[in-house]
Amino acid sequence: MMLSKRIAAMLLACCSLFLFAQLASAHSEHGAHRATSTETGLKPVQVFDVTAGKVVKTVPNDAQYQSFASSWVNSISGLAPQVTNDESCSYVYRIPLAKPVTIKSNDVVVTSDDLFLFYCKDKPPILLVFDEKRRPYLFLFKADIKPFIQKVGIPAS
Repeated sequence: MMLSKRIAAMLLACCSLFLFAQLASAHSEHGAHRATSTETGLKPVQVFDVTAGKVVKTVPNDAQYQSFASSWVNSISGLAPQVTNDESCSYVYRIPLAKPVTIKSNDVVVTSDDLFLFYCKDKPPILLVFDEKRRPYLFLFKADIKPFIQKVGIPAS
């Protein structure tokens, strides 16, 4: 299965976000500024603008974001088919989880403590999850992401 250049770039961006978060976490464990929400102790939710190629918004993680993430995981309908190359996937959201979640779909079992939500206008949303060996898995799910998008505020409605 060959991924298009745009999807490869989006996966690379997510990997970069993931690695950046890991480095920030390791750095914070050595007495530096903590990149966590003071309310929950969770790493913040991040919005990555694919066109700009950078994180454009960081918001404190809270129980409501955890609830959104849980509803997405609980509504997973299977692995996503090959994603096509188009301009509609404009944002990727990183939602660190309070505790690792195990996703089971057909013969695939993945445990992760981060979810990456792909927002693609006029297309079903996709979750990207990395396993313990940093292999990516894309999942389709049925839960509504509109409340999440409204709370984050990007893209503006």
